Amino acid sequence: MKISISGIRGIFNEDLGIQEIARFSRTFGSYLKNRFPITNCVIARDSRPSGRLISEVVTGSLLEQGIDVYDLGVAPTPILFREARKYTGGIMITASHNPLPWNGLKMLINGRGLFESDLEQLLNTRINEHSQMGRYFNIDSSYVTDILQHIHPSNQSNMDFKVGIDFGGGAACMYTDRLLDTYHVKYLGINDKLGFSSRGPDPTSDPLLDLCNLVKTNNLNFGFAFDIDGDRLVVVSNDGVQLNPDLTLLFCVASVINNSKFKKFTISLDTSLAIEKYVKDHGGQVFFSKVGESNVLRRMIETHSESGGEGSSGGFILPNFTSCRDGLLASVIISSLNQDLIKECMTISSNFRQIRTKYPINTKTDNKILLEKILSALKPQSVDVIHTDGLKFILDDDSWILIRFSNTEHVLRISLESTIDRLDSLFESLNNKIVEVYEKIQ
Repeated sequence: MKISISGIRGIFNEDLGIQEIARFSRTFGSYLKNRFPITNCVIARDSRPSGRLISEVVTGSLLEQGIDVYDLGVAPTPILFREARKYTGGIMITASHNPLPWNGLKMLINGRGLFESDLEQLLNTRINEHSQMGRYFNIDSSYVTDILQHIHPSNQSNMDFKVGIDFGGGAACMYTDRLLDTYHVKYLGINDKLGFSSRGPDPTSDPLLDLCNLVKTNNLNFGFAFDIDGDRLVVVSNDGVQLNPDLTLLFCVASVINNSKFKKFTISLDTSLAIEKYVKDHGGQVFFSKVGESNVLRRMIETHSESGGEGSSGGFILPNFTSCRDGLLASVIISSLNQDLIKECMTISSNFRQIRTKYPINTKTDNKILLEKILSALKPQSVDVIHTDGLKFILDDDSWILIRFSNTEHVLRISLESTIDRLDSLFESLNNKIVEVYEKIQ
């Protein structure tokens, strides 16, 4: 089981069982009771097989703590975040991009995810004695109506735009078709039956062969692939090529820059240089955060950034609308792009390539010692080292490598970016050194 600001995650009925789910839900209920005068909580789940049972346990545990529960049923994470602005707390039952046997609880307060200080307080909360039972309500979201106030179809929609959608059998099945209908975007869909998909839950790593073929065969403008809870979006180009997830963020940031006065952007440390360069070339400021949605949001608040996100996850954040990565919002924004802007983004992105991989580590590994050894091994060939989140080595103006421990899995995440001609040789050399360091301390 993994506990972090990204949520509580584990393999259901192995390291994350009913007892753990009930305990964390009761703890969260007590945390809300202790912190806020009004105690209510909105919940939702993605389409994982274990979601319904977990939802019932979460609901019962919160009701027992005297929390009023408002249930959206199956809904994407961005829908829950938007709706959670009306409530004290929120719980999204999801393991996001993790494999289907996983599940988890993503907890919210006042419409945003937990910061590290909130998580510490939550984990130190003692469960209150049983109080008066809370009330239960089934509700619908106002997301589709709300988004119209931010992006009006008469100004932004492209009547000739046609896209392919790979719903991934996830929660986006319940909303994306209605959303694109509202914006008059024509689409063809695959994997659009809830809970059934020919691919895995993470489009940032899954090969999107069916979607690529759909786009190319039908001469569509783009393809959109959602993850199972709808906060990630990966784009397929009009010639049927799966684009790197950083381009999702670049398309959205470029649209924001060209259609607003926004000038401050926060991106995670593992985001492509293409986005940093685009923003600076257009007179904007770029701030960096630790990896993780809540970390990006907290840095946005600190720097008064109007937009940003995580390129590595295809995650765009527009905090005045939703305080999370929002794949649905991104699909609407990208559908409004003109061809000149698309070409500009594709050109600057083509200067860089990324390799993102992960290396399983023993749960007994001393993380501090491992990072110290990696620092000693890689520092000699770096011009700078950033210690904000793990270790980010700046190799030159066009190359960097980030080594950090995952918030969601027992793995070491390795992200490398460079130019096309140097990427493979750099990765082979640096990755071999990291593996060698790890094996020596086991």
